[in-house]
Amino acid sequence: MAELGAHLTAPSAGDDRPSIFEAVAQDSLMAAVKPALQHLVKVLVESNPGRYGFLWHWFDEIYVILDLLLQQHYLTRCSASFSENFYSLKRIPIGDHREQPLATAGLPKRQHWKSLVLLVLVPYLKGKLEKLVSSLREEDEYSIHPPSSSWKRFYRAFLAAYPFVNMTWEGWFLIQQLCYILGKAQHHSPMLRLAGVRLVRLTAEDMQALEKKLAGATASQTHSIKTQVQSAVRKALAGIAFSLSTGLSISVFFLQFLDWWYSSENQETIKSLTALPTPPPPMHLDHGAGSALLPKLKTVCPLCRKLRVNATALSTSGFVFCYRCVYNYVKTHQRCPITGYATELQHLVKLYSPES
Repeated sequence: MAELGAHLTAPSAGDDRPSIFEAVAQDSLMAAVKPALQHLVKVLVESNPGRYGFLWHWFDEIYVILDLLLQQHYLTRCSASFSENFYSLKRIPIGDHREQPLATAGLPKRQHWKSLVLLVLVPYLKGKLEKLVSSLREEDEYSIHPPSSSWKRFYRAFLAAYPFVNMTWEGWFLIQQLCYILGKAQHHSPMLRLAGVRLVRLTAEDMQALEKKLAGATASQTHSIKTQVQSAVRKALAGIAFSLSTGLSISVFFLQFLDWWYSSENQETIKSLTALPTPPPPMHLDHGAGSALLPKLKTVCPLCRKLRVNATALSTSGFVFCYRCVYNYVKTHQRCPITGYATELQHLVKLYSPES
């Protein structure tokens, strides 16, 4: 049985296809980079929110730009993404396999741009969609109003259908990987099929060509001013991409360690170390004649000055009142009677005690 499993997961002699372990490992490498960088940015922002807050707010957009430069650099120079090149793999167009182009030749324009879009844009859009679904689901859970408009009915239907769509998406990838293991497919990922390419290992000729190209680029000299300016711009862009790739190559294992350290198994330890103190109660914003003052006894309603009945809290401020008192007040004034915060009836939260 072990020999059969090794036969399924290892390439045969003379086969240039990477094993399923190499293919999945290069996928998981880029999947681990973004969460690790996101955590580093979060720590940086918490140290100085005023200076670095924009990094957290625009993290997805900044990351997709850097990822675009990185993948463009590697697709142009090595015919592979960053993670594929890290595992000594390259992309070749689907077609005649008798003569494989060298890695330095680059991909045809059509496959190049398809690969770039599927490597950078698709993960970005998928991440934005997941954040949208999360925010809509949170809004739907805290809403006490029934769906009264076509838009609300639409997004509730969208929330109900999204898990099935996501399951279909993940199942598509799983089936493709199983077909790849059994030798029924040339691609372990549907994204490669959509890009019109397949993964193969780098050959000795590819290694020599990459070394010669790197040596030729450093030894080349330009004479005219125009070519010098163009070369400076190219070198600046290439330098940014090269610094990103070099930094990622050096810190890849460190990033994987961070991804493990901040996994769900260690969240309790992290929360205990980074827990913030309990914030103080809201400030009293309205000092007018009609504003309510807090009673000395915590069981007394600030509005009717009697023992609370059907204790109800305002989620906007956290103060507790009688349900009837606060319902009538919020319906009339649309604000919290203690703090003056703008509020609505949907912010009323019924409190239940063990006695009730």
